Amino acid sequence: MKRIDSFKNDLKARKAVKIIAGIDNFDIDRVKSVVIAADRAGASAVDVSAKEEIIKMAKETTSLPVFVSSIVPEDLAMAVKAGADAIEIGNFDALYKKGMRMSAMEIFDIVKETLDLIQGSDIFVCVTVPGHIDIADQIALAKELEALNIDLIQTEGAATVTAQSNGARGLLETAQVSIANTIELSRNVEIPVMTASGLTSTTVPMALAAGASAVGVGSCINKLGSEIEMIAAATAIVESVKSEKKESEVIA
Repeated sequence: MKRIDSFKNDLKARKAVKIIAGIDNFDIDRVKSVVIAADRAGASAVDVSAKEEIIKMAKETTSLPVFVSSIVPEDLAMAVKAGADAIEIGNFDALYKKGMRMSAMEIFDIVKETLDLIQGSDIFVCVTVPGHIDIADQIALAKELEALNIDLIQTEGAATVTAQSNGARGLLETAQVSIANTIELSRNVEIPVMTASGLTSTTVPMALAAGASAVGVGSCINKLGSEIEMIAAATAIVESVKSEKKESEVIA
């Protein structure tokens, strides 16, 4: 069985958890700590930046499927050759901090170019739908991606929100856009949806209730100061998903 098959199984069961090291995180030691945290927590996959030595390290450190994120088609093609189990056009939050904004057309063009470069490969492909564009444009892009047989789409939105409150209310404010986008996209396409951006163990169950088949969690783990803290945070995310699934099964 290929590594990605375990992620696909969790996706079908609507309990997949992807831990994100960061599209712009090229610190191999910190990325390794995130990979170890994902592995120890029992996550479904880990997501790393498009650098060959980081991909190799991740593959050697864990048996989890390794996603590689970038917005550069050539880097994604390199990742396929380097052994990535999945590629992702996206995880844009880190780019927003640099003042970058990408349109739906730009994303679609990157996807098309990437697919052309990896033609003949059966690699699993995920695409992030930008959370800052109008929801009608998000839906239109998602439908175009579905027509291209993309395997998974990821929502986002935290970069468009500045939480005004502390505690649980602040966590809800941060996650609300991505969760709202999940509701809209999951209603309009058959392709599985992964909610990411601004999620924590508190808001992950809401994403699943909103129609997500998977959740992607990054900053609440990869910004922590130690590997032990990362493992604890990743475990809390995974346990939160498991608890939500058990509650759903009881209700059903």
